[in-house]
Amino acid sequence: MKVVVFDDGGLIGAETALWVRDHGHEVDLISAPGGLDSLAREEIAESLRNCSVVIDLSRQPSLNTGIATDDHGRVMDEEGLVASWRRSTSALLQAETAAGVGHHVSLSVVGVDRVRSEGAFRALQAHETMIQRSGISYSIVRSTQMFESAEDIATAGTEDWIVWVPPVEVRPVSLTDVAILLAHTAVSRPLIGVREIAGPEKFRLDAFVRAALTAVHAEHRHVYTDVRSPFFGARLRPTDLLPGAGAFIAQTSYRAWCASRPGRESTEGRGIGEHPDGAYRPRHGSSDDGCSRE
Repeated sequence: MKVVVFDDGGLIGAETALWVRDHGHEVDLISAPGGLDSLAREEIAESLRNCSVVIDLSRQPSLNTGIATDDHGRVMDEEGLVASWRRSTSALLQAETAAGVGHHVSLSVVGVDRVRSEGAFRALQAHETMIQRSGISYSIVRSTQMFESAEDIATAGTEDWIVWVPPVEVRPVSLTDVAILLAHTAVSRPLIGVREIAGPEKFRLDAFVRAALTAVHAEHRHVYTDVRSPFFGARLRPTDLLPGAGAFIAQTSYRAWCASRPGRESTEGRGIGEHPDGAYRPRHGSSDDGCSRE
C-alpha cells in the first residue's frame, strides 16, 4: 500500500513517514514549507499516482502568524487564513478523488470542536468540515499541544521580555507519540470520525512553558497568565484545550521526553514546576497571586 504524507517541512511529517514505513508500507513525503498552494496541481496529482492513503500535516497553525498589538495581543488575519486553507484543502481533496485515494488522514487540534470560531481555530473548523463532507473516507486525529511546541508558544506570547499566556490547563504530548498514532491510523480502517491524543500529565499552560524555557539555559523571561491573552488567535476557557473522556492517552511523560533529548542531561529527574536545584517554582501570574497585565 502506498501512503503519501504532505507536511510543511517540520519534524512531524518525517517522523510519521518513518513509522508508516515501519508498518511495512511504501511512503512518500512531500514537504511544502510555503503551504500546499505552493505546489502545482500537476505535482500533487503525480504524487498521488497509485496512492491509497494521504496523511495531511501541511496545515498546522503557527502562533507566529499575525500581528502583535498592544490591546489584543497577536491578531491573526482570519479571513486570509480561512481562505488559504479552503483553497489548498479543496485542491488536495479534488486531487485525491481523481486519483481514487481511499483514506484521508488529517492532524488537527484538541478543542477545535468547543473553542469559538476565531483565530486559527476558525480555519481548523472549516478544514475539518471540508474533509467530513468530501465523500472520501477519513480519519481526523486531534492532538493536544506537543512538547516540542512550548518554546514557540513562548516566543509568540513574548512582549518586552515577558511571556503572556492564558490561564488554561493542557495535557501536552510527545511528537513521536502523535506520529505513531497517525501512522497506525493511516494503515488501519478509516475512523469516519475523530480520535484525540493527549499526554499522561495535566499542567497549567504557564507551568508547561516555564519548564521548557528553563530546561537547559538560564532564561530571563518571566511567564505570566492573563485571561486576555489569546491562543492561536482565540480566547479560551480554562478547560478548552483538554481532551475528552475517550482520548488515547500516550505514555511518554515530559520528564522522560526531556531526559531523552540530546543536550538535555540537565533536565533529568526534574519535573514541571521545579527549579534546576529541585526547589518548587511558583506559578507567577496565576489567579491566586492576582498578577495581570497592566
